[in-house]
Amino acid sequence: MSRIRLGISTCPNDTFAFHGLLTGAVAADGLDLAIELADIEALNERMLGGEFDVCKVSFAAALDMARDVVVLPSGSALGFGVGPLLLAAEVGRRPAAPEQLTLCPGARTTASLLFSLFYPGTTRVEQVVFSEIMPRLAARTADFGVCIHEGRFTWQAQGLHLAEDLGSRWEAETVAPLPLGGIVAARHLGSDSIAAVQRAIRDSLARSLADPASALPTMRRHAQEFDDRVLMQHVEMYVNDWTLDLGDTGRRALATLSSRAAAAGLAAGERLDVFHA
Repeated sequence: MSRIRLGISTCPNDTFAFHGLLTGAVAADGLDLAIELADIEALNERMLGGEFDVCKVSFAAALDMARDVVVLPSGSALGFGVGPLLLAAEVGRRPAAPEQLTLCPGARTTASLLFSLFYPGTTRVEQVVFSEIMPRLAARTADFGVCIHEGRFTWQAQGLHLAEDLGSRWEAETVAPLPLGGIVAARHLGSDSIAAVQRAIRDSLARSLADPASALPTMRRHAQEFDDRVLMQHVEMYVNDWTLDLGDTGRRALATLSSRAAAAGLAAGERLDVFHA
């Protein structure tokens, strides 16, 4: 059996999609999958460093490795109304001064890329683990923070304030769904192994979609928020038809992200290839 080092994030949409593979309920025929879960920015860096064969990465990071990887058709987080939120510690404030501090969830995350696209040079930026952002805003040790994952549903309970929905701004400017992250596979695996991984991921996702409640124990085990309602809200927002298959719309969204990032000097403009299963 071919051993595949596979990395996924701890966010509920990934643990939902990979529940079948994580528990053995779905077989990965001909593959020995060694699955590791980590923060998305750690996954970005480790895939760039060659530690994984297949990995969930931010699409912003995928742009930096486009020559060496292909995007799998299944497993992506892409859509309308799914973007990161720019939160403020105080009501009515927007990034506008160099003495202000904005927290971002990793230099290679799509969330950080969006902040750089829309607010270039406006504030100091500090990159932190995503789970630190809302507590630091609540403690008033930062002015703004780019919020991702489950915090998108819980920020109001923390007494924080919405400065801007960065995903809505992307949609208004591009008329395209926002591509946040997806599963990439190293080209050196070869088409047969990549196709086998793609089938396994799609089968695992289809199983969870057929019985969503069955995935809740796996989601709870790795989540920052433990409320089942919040976990399922996360799945309902980030798992959609494009998660099953990027399709033409997903491919165009990736091309738009690449061109916008290149025009702003934030990426080299390499095209992301989607694997043809």
